[in-house]
Amino acid sequence: MKFQNIADDVKLGKNVKIYDFVNLYGCEIGDNSRVGTFVEIQKGAKIGKNCKISSHTFICEGVTIEDEVFVSHNVSFINDKYPRATTDGELQTEDDWVCIPTLVKKGASIGTSTTVMCGVTIGENAMIGAHSLVTRDIPPNTIAAGVPAKVMKKT
Repeated sequence: MKFQNIADDVKLGKNVKIYDFVNLYGCEIGDNSRVGTFVEIQKGAKIGKNCKISSHTFICEGVTIEDEVFVSHNVSFINDKYPRATTDGELQTEDDWVCIPTLVKKGASIGTSTTVMCGVTIGENAMIGAHSLVTRDIPPNTIAAGVPAKVMKKT
């Protein structure tokens, strides 16, 4: 028995592999990509071709991941700099906040348990070390790690 929640508005490319216990809605996933167990990908998120999204990862609205990107286990993306539950005592709606986009460029790799704050770009072929906190843009062809993530070396 499979436990997958894949909404009718999800756009899947050819040969996409989706494991059990996923929640996908309003997103796009490119050809030959893989989505691991316990992953949520929200509306408006875009995953390119030949990507690997590992288990326990959260990809929210506003995130674009280009082709050939590796996202390791338990990676979380953030899309709001000032999250709140309520406005003037009422639960917030989509009209009460601004989704800030994030871009992960082709060939990048993001290590296990990394958090990626909104509004950043992770450059082409960049590599983010495990347990990092990405708070600013990471240049292409670099290795970055830490809290906050800093460029360690160029590749």
